[in-house]
Amino acid sequence: MKIKKIYWPLVLFSAIALGVLIGGKLNYFSATTSVAGSTYKNKLNRLIEFIERDYVDEIDTDSIVDLTVNGILEKLDPHSVYISKNELNGVSESMRGEFVGIGVNFYMYKDTVSVIKPIVGGPSEKAGIKAGDRILYANNDKLFGKKLPNDSLFSKLKGEVGSDLSLMIYRKSENKKIKINLKRDVIPIKSVDVALMISPTVGYIKINRFAESTFSEYRKGLVKLKKQGAKTIVLDLRDNGGGYLEQAVEIADDFLVKNAPIVSTKNKKGRIDKTKASGDGLFEQGEVVILINENSASASEILAGAIQDNDRGLIVGRRSFGKGLVQREMSLGDGSAVRLTVARYYTPSGRSIQKPYMEDKADYFHEFEKRYYNGELYEKDSIKVADSLKFKTLKGRTVFGGGGIIPDVFVPLEGEHGNEALQMLMQSGVVSYFVFEQLDKNRKEFEKVPFETFYQKMKANSDYVKRFQDYLGQSGMIFSLDTHKEMVNNYLIAEFTRQLYDDEKYFGIILKNDPMILKVLEQKNKL
Repeated sequence: MKIKKIYWPLVLFSAIALGVLIGGKLNYFSATTSVAGSTYKNKLNRLIEFIERDYVDEIDTDSIVDLTVNGILEKLDPHSVYISKNELNGVSESMRGEFVGIGVNFYMYKDTVSVIKPIVGGPSEKAGIKAGDRILYANNDKLFGKKLPNDSLFSKLKGEVGSDLSLMIYRKSENKKIKINLKRDVIPIKSVDVALMISPTVGYIKINRFAESTFSEYRKGLVKLKKQGAKTIVLDLRDNGGGYLEQAVEIADDFLVKNAPIVSTKNKKGRIDKTKASGDGLFEQGEVVILINENSASASEILAGAIQDNDRGLIVGRRSFGKGLVQREMSLGDGSAVRLTVARYYTPSGRSIQKPYMEDKADYFHEFEKRYYNGELYEKDSIKVADSLKFKTLKGRTVFGGGGIIPDVFVPLEGEHGNEALQMLMQSGVVSYFVFEQLDKNRKEFEKVPFETFYQKMKANSDYVKRFQDYLGQSGMIFSLDTHKEMVNNYLIAEFTRQLYDDEKYFGIILKNDPMILKVLEQKNKL
């Protein structure tokens, strides 16, 4: 692959690493605490009062307070974070696993809200909104022809459950405007992307975060897969930055026998809380595989550590992120909150997997660069471990603490060395936007086409690879796709499938060539 002299893997990974940073805001106990007001005026209160009363220019004191709070937290660990009231609602919705709205996936295409796909069973689908529709007005508020900030846009589409919303849409395929009235409703935000069979006896569940609804979503998928004959369950925790600790514990409990240790936490006062399996698990006897990578953090590591230390299954992939700190959310009384680290957690063998964080915090969240250059993303032997941090699993295997979960079976970064940037690009939103724009040119061509007919036709047609090459060039991204046409075409077909059909068929295509899945199927008889 020929690219400009830019370290594309590092550039693209920066965007992914942001997910771990955001995930760092989400890994916490679900209980919240309110901070009581002071009975005296401290230095900060007096300073703010002086500025408001006497400072020569008008100053937004709220922004000063935000900076001050962030400055204080900067002196602590990387995961003690401030969340402003503007951010908190979105974060809270994500962790609840639902919001109230109209139920569409969309993006701003040429300054217009364009529907990629209505959510199945949501208000928009029920009201007749289709993929490709442009939303022009919401209750007479204009949504096109201007760069509307996301928070303003969302506020016009979200609302109370059952509230009425009148939309004016433009349907390009029919070249007409249509008025649609609907009622807002609760829209689920899935934390389990898919549960499907990848072989006659192997089931696969992809978990993207640990939200309030994760265990129930996972359990529903597990029940389905067991009915379909799953004897082995693969839990995919790659790029899962964490979430509620309790949800990870519940899932671990499903796989472990009664009284098996899951996790322990230790707080400032030295109090240790231990969690053990209840013995009521739904999959205590079947084979288990956990997939992890450098973006699997916190709650993902709790689950992986519990399975590994109890010798319950295989951990496959690359060394995880290395977050062993637990946060609690504390309200600051004005709609904002702080998530403060209140404990460390330890896997059943007694190891902490928290990596060092006393150095620059930017380096902490971008450690991928260090791993990339020292070669550990390609060779397990390049992973640096300290002999002083050796621990033993239930059956006496040696495992290490001090910086993430090291997999039992190592799988190098996808693709040949130097091809990582293209792999990351093909898993990014760029592909989604390209496919939307291709479909938008002639949606009727794809209407009512059976999936198998569509799939075979797309496999035989590499024209979209050339179009994608041109699309990237117009966007200023210089990639040569000539030597990777088959791989690129596979990703494009998968994204067409997601937008035209469903997520299960999308993952069915992607997983066929997934290096970790191929390794799992290869290792299956060794479990």
